[in-house]
Amino acid sequence: MNLPPITAMSELDLSGKRVLIRADLNVPLGGGSVNSDTRIRASVPTILRAVEQGASVVVMSHLGRPCEGQFDPDASLAPVATRLAELLAMPVPLLAELEQAADLALGTVALLENVRFFSGEKADEDELAKRMAAICDVFVMDAFGTAHRAQASTHGVARYAPKVCAGLLLEAELQAFQQVLAQPACPMVAIIGGAKVSTKLEVLGSLATVADRIIVGGGIANTFIAAAGYSVGASLYEAELVETARQITERVDIPIPVDVMVAQKFAADAVGVVKTIDDVADDEMILDIGPVTARAWAESLIDAQTIMWNGPVGVFEFPQFGQGTKVLGEAIAASSAYSIAGGGDTLAAVEQYGLEKGISYISTGGGAFLELVEGKTLPAVAVLGERSANADL
Repeated sequence: MNLPPITAMSELDLSGKRVLIRADLNVPLGGGSVNSDTRIRASVPTILRAVEQGASVVVMSHLGRPCEGQFDPDASLAPVATRLAELLAMPVPLLAELEQAADLALGTVALLENVRFFSGEKADEDELAKRMAAICDVFVMDAFGTAHRAQASTHGVARYAPKVCAGLLLEAELQAFQQVLAQPACPMVAIIGGAKVSTKLEVLGSLATVADRIIVGGGIANTFIAAAGYSVGASLYEAELVETARQITERVDIPIPVDVMVAQKFAADAVGVVKTIDDVADDEMILDIGPVTARAWAESLIDAQTIMWNGPVGVFEFPQFGQGTKVLGEAIAASSAYSIAGGGDTLAAVEQYGLEKGISYISTGGGAFLELVEGKTLPAVAVLGERSANADL
């Protein structure tokens, strides 16, 4: 994992400056309010640092998937502004237009309306990027969760802003991944869940070069179970990737469960039954690992020095199929290993089982998390490196 040297926010004097911060405030809403403020809270330290230094601060983010260039009340950041104001203990007005930031007083914060309401955002158009750059003296990229997207608010603005830097959250994210992927303390164990091997194929291939063991869960596990010669019944799996799964197991240790939790339907009221791995019937679906496997895999984490977790090992949304994820999650939290967890479902599991204090680093990224693991370059990080290399501090 090679990351370019990037100017950190702490290296710049923000006193009297107009600061534009790209945060990731894409949070779930319900009933006109924020359902989970995890990402908002993660953005607060960077915002407060800029305010405390005497800057005027405009924060921008996307929310949901509205039709670009059109206002959609259901995708408005108004509820986010309300919650952000509560967390900052100061007013946070919502700006409908970029140009409204011109008169913002020093030491104050405003939130720009959903950037996807602006035409040219997703296409990273120069015109919009230049308009964004024009309202700031310093652009702070702090949205790790969107760093894999080359868009006007993540990438384009960084090409034109007078100065650019990484915010506290982005800096912490990159340092955490550097520790896990560049020089991990061994043994390293990766836990990768998901519906399909095809969506995590590059991740598994990259991890096979650095991990000592990879525990797979969900539909991914079913493909590896089939590759080991066992029937997966009516379970979701990818028959065309069974041979690929076999090849991956030749490169790294991927344990196969000895028992699983099965059901005859995928539903909240499905009845779960524990079966040995060689006793899955044709009309049964594997929806979780069994208790014997959960205990054994949890115990195998005791000696780990580095743990990466991305994805549950079962359908934890249904309580009867969440025990495997719960047991492994608690083992990770209890481990003395350096652990990093990320991805939407993973964060939901961490929150559901109260594991926050036991995880060394909880990443806010989903797609960016996976692309870093795959060894890909994140456009929003790369442009910061390019600008930092020529920066006049």
